[in-house]
Amino acid sequence: MRSLSFILAISLLSSITSNAQPDRWQQHVKYTMDVNMDVNTNRFSGKQKLEYTNNSPDTLFKVFYHLYWNAFQPNSMMDTRSRELGKIKVNGRPDWDGRVKDRILNLKPDEVGYQKVLSLKMDGVAQNYQVDETILEVKLSKPILPHSKVVFDMDFEAQVPLQVRRSGRDNPQTGVRYSMSQWYPKISEYDYEGWHPTPYVAREFYGVWGDYDVKITIDKSYMLAGSGYLQNPNLIGFGYETPGTKVPEVKGNTITWNFIAPNVHDFVWAADPQFHHLVRTVPNGPTINVVYKYKEGDQKNEDAWKEVADAAVIVLPFIEKKFGKYPYKQYSFIQGGDGGMEYPMATLISGPGVGTAFHEWMHSWFQGMFGTNESMYAWIDEGFTEFATDEVEDFYYSQPSVRAKYDASRLKVMDSVAALLPLKHRGNYQNYFYVVKSGLEEPLTTHADHFNTNLAYSIAAYSKGCLFLSQLGYIIGEDTRDKVLLEYYRLWKFKHPNANDFVQVAEKVSGVKLDWYKEWWTATTKTIDYGIDSLWEEDGKTKIRLRMVGKMPMPLDVQIEYRNGDKEIIYIPQYLMFGEKPVEDKSIPRTTVEPWKWTHPTYVFELKHKIIDLKAAEIDPTQRMADVDRKNNRLELSW
Repeated sequence: MRSLSFILAISLLSSITSNAQPDRWQQHVKYTMDVNMDVNTNRFSGKQKLEYTNNSPDTLFKVFYHLYWNAFQPNSMMDTRSRELGKIKVNGRPDWDGRVKDRILNLKPDEVGYQKVLSLKMDGVAQNYQVDETILEVKLSKPILPHSKVVFDMDFEAQVPLQVRRSGRDNPQTGVRYSMSQWYPKISEYDYEGWHPTPYVAREFYGVWGDYDVKITIDKSYMLAGSGYLQNPNLIGFGYETPGTKVPEVKGNTITWNFIAPNVHDFVWAADPQFHHLVRTVPNGPTINVVYKYKEGDQKNEDAWKEVADAAVIVLPFIEKKFGKYPYKQYSFIQGGDGGMEYPMATLISGPGVGTAFHEWMHSWFQGMFGTNESMYAWIDEGFTEFATDEVEDFYYSQPSVRAKYDASRLKVMDSVAALLPLKHRGNYQNYFYVVKSGLEEPLTTHADHFNTNLAYSIAAYSKGCLFLSQLGYIIGEDTRDKVLLEYYRLWKFKHPNANDFVQVAEKVSGVKLDWYKEWWTATTKTIDYGIDSLWEEDGKTKIRLRMVGKMPMPLDVQIEYRNGDKEIIYIPQYLMFGEKPVEDKSIPRTTVEPWKWTHPTYVFELKHKIIDLKAAEIDPTQRMADVDRKNNRLELSW
């Protein structure tokens, strides 16, 4: 028997370990920006003060900034890449993004975008820098030492591009004047892998956690919405003011909006003189702002935006229970951009679709709060968000108050579609099967800008990434998977986690090894395909042989249906798990048999019943496993 002191020491160590937070250093920024917007020329000038804290153990001899809008110039990397993709035909159509095409090549001088740095100082000393399209490189006059802080002061100017991708002006689809994303010179992320000066070619972003204090001076007729908290609402009005407040008349032609956004990695805003503002408050939660372009006499448009506002209130308690608490005091759904794009505390969406609104809001978790490098782990950003969106939509459309909006025939169709297997994520499974059959699939580990086709990127990032979580529920059990997501949130919010960080959390929560799953699913394009090979009877017992046809191993649920109506699950763990999932459906007896070693192409298990007692056998009856050929998954016996 161990001594009491030893037991107490081990118990204390275990408690400390189980509650410990990951200790990964993060750089920190504090932006103070003051910009003057000229709505006649579509240009603005700005001053930026950046307090940069080097929390790394490294000495930095240079820094990099992103100048995103320089991508919107003829023959830029974005322009050239889009036109080259347009030469590739997928299903007879050019593979380029339909919003970009060759539009950048044809922009006129007053339609291009640019960001120009006019001066840059560090701690009061002018710095040497050079610009290569969307990247500014600064060779520092003195290095930034570990665990020290410096201050950069910058003067810059910019021209808002005609809306092409994400940011810009005068989008004919929405009519919104300004969608101001990626609008300021932004310092690149430096992490444990080094600098990330990723050129702006097509995909998304990676930023440093910090605080923003932004002042925007603009024509007084324009309403703004964006990240952060408006600091002068009672001077601004437009629905931001405290109820009952009399907003003073603005003297002069312009007004200055002041936003503060704490603990975020980006800042977005939009502006239009015809914006309309809806406000909802979640009990014990954030304020929901819905800001959209008002259309005279269009009640359908009004009702659709109101549904977005009301839907956000309905689903937030479910979201927080499933994925973790929303940590900010407001969130804004803003009409703008060219589809849907996520930013801290806000999204730009081109229209009032509830599904798009849910997707972009869920990015507040899977990107906004985790800040995963989207270039390297697009499947975590988009895929986990897509998974969450499906879950939220399923919850939303099951609510009585929502169902009451539809007639009986529509509800019947909705319910029949919702009942199709696999539940909730069927569309993403179908997308994945499509890209596999097309021969265009590439590994999830491919850099987001390096996919050969837009089709391969989109299905990899969104659908195959979604299936990573859906199948994880099959491997470790859905209840356990949901616990993993909450623990991941607790441990890694605001810390730039990577794929290994997520898998380690999943392993600790589930008690099984999962590195094999990550490697096969993300680093290869090997597919899952299991089949029922044969069955026979020996000594009054039934033998069933299964065959691994595909090259990716998985654990298996095999459901046996008997002629008397009984059912049984034969659970075959994957050997590399070194464990098993808990029983998921307690209404069906489960028998756990020996693990299947992935090196063995076949596997035989035994049933106590005679073969004549069997009605059917089926591999993965819930269809959560992305088996590319289900024709060999079920065997029905006719007697």
